[in-house]
Amino acid sequence: METLTKFYIGGAWVDPVSPAKLGVVNPATEQVFAEIAMGGAADADRAVAAAKGAFPAFAETTKADRLALLRRILARYNDRYEDIARAISDEVGSPIGFSREQQAWSGQAHLEATIAALEGFDFEQQRGDTRIVKEAIGVAGLITPWNWPLNQIVCKVAPALAAGCTMVLKPSEIAPISAMIFAEVMHDAGVPAGVFNLVNGDGPSVGQVIAGHGHVDVVSFTGSTRAGIIVAKAAADTVKRVTQELGGKSPNIILADADLQRAVTEGVVACFNNSGQSCDAPTRMLVPRDRHDEALAIAKTAAEDHVVGDPYSDGTVLGPVISQVQFDKIQNLIDAGIVDGATLATGGAGRPQGLDRGYYVRPTVFGHVRPEMRIAREEIFGPVLSIMAYDSEDEAVEIANDTVYGLAAYVQSGDIGHARAVGRRLRAGQVHLNAPEFDAFAPFGGYKQSGNGREYADWAINDFLEVKAILGFGEGGD
Repeated sequence: METLTKFYIGGAWVDPVSPAKLGVVNPATEQVFAEIAMGGAADADRAVAAAKGAFPAFAETTKADRLALLRRILARYNDRYEDIARAISDEVGSPIGFSREQQAWSGQAHLEATIAALEGFDFEQQRGDTRIVKEAIGVAGLITPWNWPLNQIVCKVAPALAAGCTMVLKPSEIAPISAMIFAEVMHDAGVPAGVFNLVNGDGPSVGQVIAGHGHVDVVSFTGSTRAGIIVAKAAADTVKRVTQELGGKSPNIILADADLQRAVTEGVVACFNNSGQSCDAPTRMLVPRDRHDEALAIAKTAAEDHVVGDPYSDGTVLGPVISQVQFDKIQNLIDAGIVDGATLATGGAGRPQGLDRGYYVRPTVFGHVRPEMRIAREEIFGPVLSIMAYDSEDEAVEIANDTVYGLAAYVQSGDIGHARAVGRRLRAGQVHLNAPEFDAFAPFGGYKQSGNGREYADWAINDFLEVKAILGFGEGGD
């Protein structure tokens, strides 16, 4: 069993103040495979102090300096790519192919996008006699989740570095191993001491301390809406900036002119991606009422094509969900769907046949789901799809927007103009028309209780900057 019982603070691996430890469980085996140290307030204080001390010098570095640093980080990341992918398979349960092609790749993609964005980023602008200057906000507290560990770490760390900020990262204690490898990447790339710091721990002991710390100037948090509210309250006393990417219950409107076979099949795949553990998963599929049963049959077939099993076995499409807690929550909501009268087309409670160990969930599709049902309103975070019928496009839009969330929305149509018109009516931070490719330059974030602020590329760089106006600067000055 690996032992990873140090924190990365001030450019070195250091022992925690207190010797508390936590076993990291492989969700495919339910066995502890590694051990990490669990930090507390004293560890967070030490990391914040290191970041604060490093800030003045790092904030003065040039854009060229920071571009060179990010390019070195990308090179070292690529050197450790396979280690990162395997760590994610072990800690999250992602099939190894998925870990390589999407999980580890997403971190690489964000580094590349941030570098490209920084190359064209203007930190100063002249407006008449006034100079507008964008400068690093200060120390950033970065709190990241377990479901897409490197995606969420890199899409915060890279733009914070690009802006000239120093930082303290608290990754998820459930899936911390890939984050520890990333800290090694940062060290090997020559990140100056104190610029990047990592402390493991849970939310109350470390996350809330970072959020409320008087020397932390901005907090970037990704996680549940419940936890996001706690972070925002902890940050309020110091009036710091808080950006959040929180939960979702994303609608997928399949319009009458869409290719139903293709749209439903792609919708199932998108919903079940990462075992359904994505905040922007299209979990509510809205279809014309007269085609509901046809859509349900297509979805049933598509769901049953998803092979659930060992993350390292050939042919596995879905691995386990992350933990016993998550498994139990999903089972409870599947039971609720049945009790509330939804039609269970496939899947249901319990593990898939032949899988007696591991947090494996049966790919599940419900039909005849009504908007008031729990499975239509609560974020399930598992491979569970709810199909809902609508009688008109106005009703479809109304159902789609009738949620406290607003992270993502999806529209499928045979006419792109039609899709665009419906997409403009949806209250969500990202709207996907006809299954587009991932775009690391598109702003990512939500409306309503899905959060605030926007991540990815230049959008994220701006979240780590303050804007200063220097009046009387004079035209044409340097």
